[in-house]
Amino acid sequence: MARQLDEQMAGRFPVGRRLRVLDVGMGQGTQALRLARAGHRVTGLERDARMVSVAREALAAEPEGIRARFRIVEGDGQDTGVHFLPGSFDVVLCHGVLMYVAEPDPLLAGLARMLAPGGLLSLLVRNGDALAMRPGLAGDWAGALTAFDSAVYRNRLGVDGRADRLADLTATLAGIGAPLHAWYGVRVLTDTAPDGTEPPADPTALLAAEERAGRTDPYRRVAALLHLCGVRG
Repeated sequence: MARQLDEQMAGRFPVGRRLRVLDVGMGQGTQALRLARAGHRVTGLERDARMVSVAREALAAEPEGIRARFRIVEGDGQDTGVHFLPGSFDVVLCHGVLMYVAEPDPLLAGLARMLAPGGLLSLLVRNGDALAMRPGLAGDWAGALTAFDSAVYRNRLGVDGRADRLADLTATLAGIGAPLHAWYGVRVLTDTAPDGTEPPADPTALLAAEERAGRTDPYRRVAALLHLCGVRG
């Protein structure tokens, strides 16, 4: 997914421009730190104090220049208007968050307001059009039948989440002024790998196959996750 995000950023902004990036629900800060290392000015917003602590520890180990470009704010992604002014960012990331938000539309509208004109909104969501794939491929026929008509699921950690459908998010993004520009499938071919599976010594072919599937119909439509990129008008 990092390659897809970099591709969209490179296609929208001049080469070498230091972008203002907001990572909502940054977790332990992996993606945000990667972008700060690339020269961008990054703000990470996270409400989980444990994740904030991990992110601060990782940041403390970085050179001073990177630390100066990475700001961490402890807070809820649904309160972006409290922390930031509208139009403050060129790129807003919201990866792996919507599946734990009961009513995502207000959150998405708030994220769109944070974008400057021409800004990029990057979302990573659970694919509601493919919830039957994992139980079906695992031979859980009852689970697959239930999933066809459901928007909820339980992840491998036993945590309940909510899935989004591509058509619904496309309409939502258009309604909040950040129409869908591009989308990809994530974990198309690898989602059913058993927990603890060791990657191959040389993962080049695996990554290439997953990348190709994530860009190609019909494969991307049955991905476990969807990566959507909207652009602020």
